[in-house]
Amino acid sequence: MTLSFFDQFMSPTLFGIPLIALALTLPWILIPKPLTRWLNNRLLTLQGWFINRFTQQIFQPISLDGHKWASLLASLMLFLITSNMLGLLPYTYTPTTQLSLNLAFAVPMWLATVIIGLRSKPTYALGHLLPEGTPTLLIPILIVIETISLFIRPIALGVRLTANLTAGHLLIQLIATGAFVLLPLMPTVAILTSMLLLLLTLLEVAVAMIQAYVFVLLLSLYLQENV
Repeated sequence: MTLSFFDQFMSPTLFGIPLIALALTLPWILIPKPLTRWLNNRLLTLQGWFINRFTQQIFQPISLDGHKWASLLASLMLFLITSNMLGLLPYTYTPTTQLSLNLAFAVPMWLATVIIGLRSKPTYALGHLLPEGTPTLLIPILIVIETISLFIRPIALGVRLTANLTAGHLLIQLIATGAFVLLPLMPTVAILTSMLLLLLTLLEVAVAMIQAYVFVLLLSLYLQENV
């Protein structure tokens, strides 16, 4: 039976129950928890250093009002990185390849930044819809364009993460299938293809981390515009 390359993105089920809930809770189980000891182990020390560096890098240009989002965005960053990395293991499922899940993260977070801007600085928030010095004839057109671009932001966030992960997984599966088929026919070409597959896997590890960082970075930029 020939399976479709897109079957890997289907939510697995067990006894008719979708296992996406288990895939969503697994990253939180793998993240180490703080201990009551005076000194942490190496893993906790590395995790604390990473979170401190990440929050410092993200929230340095943001005002103090936006620092309340530090724990939320840091948790989202750890969740996305863990989910993306776990999806590269064999016989696993990547929840972040589902557009519905990514939009469920992007839309509420984006909407929260917009609401915060309208509540704290409504004039400044609405001023983004019309650049300064715009000719009178272009004012209605620019307002419509900027409003459309504002509402496209969460869609772009979700589609960007989904498309990058889906393309990487499909390319890995295509090259792996090609290497498996070429092994009995042309062993040398199959070995070279396997080396290419290894390099592509390393690239996908970097893409999984970078896409999680880009997702949170764009949210922080939206937050910076509204606080």
